[in-house]
This record gives sequence, C-alpha cells and structure tokens, in this order.
Amino acid sequence: MSISFCTPFAVSGVLALAAPWAGRRLPPRLASWLLTVAAVVAAGGCAAALAMLALTLIGRIPLVAAVGRWSPGVLAAHTPVAPSIAAVGGLALAGCLVAGTVSACRQARVLLAARRESRGLVAAGDLAVIDDAVPTAFALPGSPGRVVVSSGMLQALDADERRALFAHERAHLRHRHHVFLLLLQVTAAVNPLLRRVASAGSYALERWADEEAAAVVADRRLVARAVARAALAGKHAPGPALAVTGGPVPQRVQALLAPPPRVPRGLVVAHALLMVVCCAGLALSAQDMDQMFDAASPLHTAVTTHQR
Repeated sequence: MSISFCTPFAVSGVLALAAPWAGRRLPPRLASWLLTVAAVVAAGGCAAALAMLALTLIGRIPLVAAVGRWSPGVLAAHTPVAPSIAAVGGLALAGCLVAGTVSACRQARVLLAARRESRGLVAAGDLAVIDDAVPTAFALPGSPGRVVVSSGMLQALDADERRALFAHERAHLRHRHHVFLLLLQVTAAVNPLLRRVASAGSYALERWADEEAAAVVADRRLVARAVARAALAGKHAPGPALAVTGGPVPQRVQALLAPPPRVPRGLVVAHALLMVVCCAGLALSAQDMDQMFDAASPLHTAVTTHQR
C-alpha cells in the first residue's frame, strides 16, 4: 500500500487547521455547505482507509480467504502492512463506527423527541410562545417546525428586534440547518480530527441565519443589536435547537456590522482540490488493495509460476 493511504488523514488535519479561519472568510451559506461536505468526505475517507488496513489482516484468515478465493500465505507475503498495525487499524475502525453510530442514534432520538414536542405546542402559525420569565428563543425542528420564544425574551426585545429574531430562527427551519448540524456532529464523532470543522460549521450555520435575517429586515445593524441583546438577556437553547444566542456572539455581531462577505474564489478552489486529493488518494489505495488481492488469487499465482 502506498503513501496515498494516508491522504484522508492528512486532509483531515488540514481541515482541522484551516476550517475556523476559512469558515469566517466565506459567505456563511457557502461555508456551511463546504464545511459539511468536507467533513463527510474526510470522515468517510478515513473510515475507508482504516477498513482497507484491517482487511489486510482479515484477508489472511483461512475461512475468509476461502470465501474470497485467494491464498492467505501469498496475501501475507504481498502485504506491506504488519499484522499489529492492521489490528490497530481494525480496532480504530470499530471505535469510529461505534462512536458514529452512538452519535447518530443520540441525535436521531433528540430530533424525534423535538418533533413530538413541536406537535404538542400551542402555536400561531410557526410561532409558539411559552410562559417563562427566563429569556429564551430557538428553532425547534418538527412536523411542522416551530419558532419557540419565551415571554421573557419578548419583553427583553423591542418590536423590531423581535422581528429580526423571528427571521433568524425561521431561517434555521427553512434551510433545515438541523440536518447540517447532525452531519457535522456525527462526522466529528467518527473522526475526532474533524471536531474543529464541526465547530466552524456550527458557527457558519448561525451566521447563515444572521445573514438571512438581515436580508428579511433589510437592516444588518438591527440584526446585530437583536443578537447581542438576546444573548445578554437569554440562555442557550435546549436539546436539538438552534438559537439566536448560539455560537460566538461577539464575532457574529462584528460580522453583521461589516459588509456582507464576498466569495473568495481561491478558498473555493482550494476546497475543491482538497476534496479531489482525498478521493484520489483513496482511489489509489483501493487500486493497490485490488492488485494485492489479485496477486494472491490462485489464477494469478499459476500464471506467474508458468511464466517462470
């Protein structure tokens, strides 16, 4: 197996270093998509690489070799991976799959609970007001989704700020930001190197909703003021919710007080190249694996012996 086997891990490291910086320089909608795609590709690439590593050991088991119709002895002779390293790769893969499954199941349970809670709320349209003096507001996914706001939050904001807050939370529901968040959290569980990517993606989702709200109310400073006042008055949203108070609020306010970010084409091109490198490295590793197992097949062995 060539050095291309390490490509998904190298890409994950680059993403971990670059994601927070890049996420703040890209338009939030684009950043959310690119970071989520990058996390899925990198996590899947690392899992596939670990699976190939483990397969070099699993393939030597006589029962497996009999099913695959190759020689375990010849496979062992052609495998450049030590059994101990292959075993570590298999254990790492098992840990990643367990962590990813647990994270996915947990998030699925939370989202299902949110759907049930959403259906039980008394709402006017998509807005549900709860009688709670503690200021809070969040988007609750469901069928249908709800913007949940407490009476305390309504009292903390003026009419224009409330309009900006509702636009922010409705943007979360309209663009299904909870799905993005689910993918980011699961990929971070599968590959711990991607935790910073998940954090950058979560910030980008809040910024996406900020920019959508600014477009709706046609006043970036109003949205900045609403975000700041809601964060000072309120608390973080519970469970699966995305809230106007989420993420690093000072950076969000600063971004809203600046002009909307432009698309830096260099970053977009760099992201595309990074994804191509990750997939190409994985494809080369798969090709090496295929050749290695072909070399261990009886037909290939017989042809080689005859030629000699």
